[in-house]
Amino acid sequence: MVTALQELGDVGKAAACRCLGIPRASLYRRLNPPAGEPSGPRPAPERALGPEERQHVLDVLHSQRFVDQAPMAVYHALLDEGVYLCSPRTMYRILEEHGELRERRDQLRHPSYRKPELLATGPNEVWSWDITKLLGPAKWTYFYLYVMIDIFSRYVVGWMVAHRESSDLAKRLIAESCAKQDVQPGQLTIHSDLGPAMKAKGLAQLLADLGITKTHSRPYTSCDNPFSESHFKTLKYRPGFPDRFGSCEDARAFGGDFFAWYNQEHYHSGLAYLTPEIVHHGLAAEVLAVRQEQLLKAYAAHPERFPNGPPRVTELPEAVWINPPEKGANPSGVTLKFA
Repeated sequence: MVTALQELGDVGKAAACRCLGIPRASLYRRLNPPAGEPSGPRPAPERALGPEERQHVLDVLHSQRFVDQAPMAVYHALLDEGVYLCSPRTMYRILEEHGELRERRDQLRHPSYRKPELLATGPNEVWSWDITKLLGPAKWTYFYLYVMIDIFSRYVVGWMVAHRESSDLAKRLIAESCAKQDVQPGQLTIHSDLGPAMKAKGLAQLLADLGITKTHSRPYTSCDNPFSESHFKTLKYRPGFPDRFGSCEDARAFGGDFFAWYNQEHYHSGLAYLTPEIVHHGLAAEVLAVRQEQLLKAYAAHPERFPNGPPRVTELPEAVWINPPEKGANPSGVTLKFA
């Protein structure tokens, strides 16, 4: 450290430390060590084991008899035989010096799962889907709500209520939704969690036939499917959502009213307070222009009420992500405005 600073010549210490990334306190401590602080490495205590003794302890720990036992077990086994080599803590230190200190039992090691990073810059590029339970008329009875949502526009492109969770029903929902939205091969990515219906081979084959890319959340990571999770919260916290549904037909009737409201009337905070239908069908620019015109009229009539100048409408995000890249990384090249 000191040598590097000397090579900088007449540069001040503060500037030199900033250049080298060294805290000034560390420099001053090195130049003026406190009284009594040792200048070199700490000397070994007189009572420490010598190199030959340490090697003998290591050989005993490596022996066929003790190779799979913990130091505490080795220590007490040797004591029972009238042999004392060192303390258990010293055994641990010797093993640590040789990189052999770890859990010896088999451990459950989870594989490293890649974080899904999905970008949508327009409708029908990335869909997210999931299945949630709706309570039935009696205890332990359920109906299953399937919902397919476009993450860019938050538009529900398909939904259904069924008596069971089934990959065959999911295949039908996806096929009908793709036909209704006129999805072309290679255009769409569908994201889901790791439920049994989502991982079914039949569903994977259908997506391959349609030219659709499929991705999955990581295990036990609900934030990898945030749009479906958020949508289900909106559904179940909606006023009028019943504690239980009397029948499957009741659930379908409620869904018909709810999804019509959600797509056509719900002013979504993540969409500059536009409805999903407006964004999904490309009408956002026209609606925002009308809003901006009204704001400018209000400003012209009473500019004193707007001390910060002419007001601006909230802009619609240009890109929506599932797991955006780390700060500073922008592989897409678009302006990153996360919903």
